[in-house]
Amino acid sequence: MDDTDQSELVRVKKIIEAEVKAASQMTPQDRGTVSSFRDALVQPYDTEVNFSGGTMQRCLTVTRTDGTYRVVYMPVAGYFSLCVESAFGPLDIGVHGPAMGCFASV
Repeated sequence: MDDTDQSELVRVKKIIEAEVKAASQMTPQDRGTVSSFRDALVQPYDTEVNFSGGTMQRCLTVTRTDGTYRVVYMPVAGYFSLCVESAFGPLDIGVHGPAMGCFASV
């Protein structure tokens, strides 16, 4: 977390809080997803993510891994990504958008 300024952490947390609040107003299934999502949330921390072509980018992990997947925030892009765990660390698999949408896609 040394490279992440506090304003970036606050901004990411606010984005997630807004998503959770909006989803809580929806269907029972959405509320179940919100509950699982809340349980998976972690204090955001710096993570190097692998992208196609061998590039790497500093991102913020926002959910704990389930052993296979995790959700990260991509500061350069301004949105979230679903990553698969690999021997080389988290790997972007092209699922991008809102944090809960990425989380719910698995």
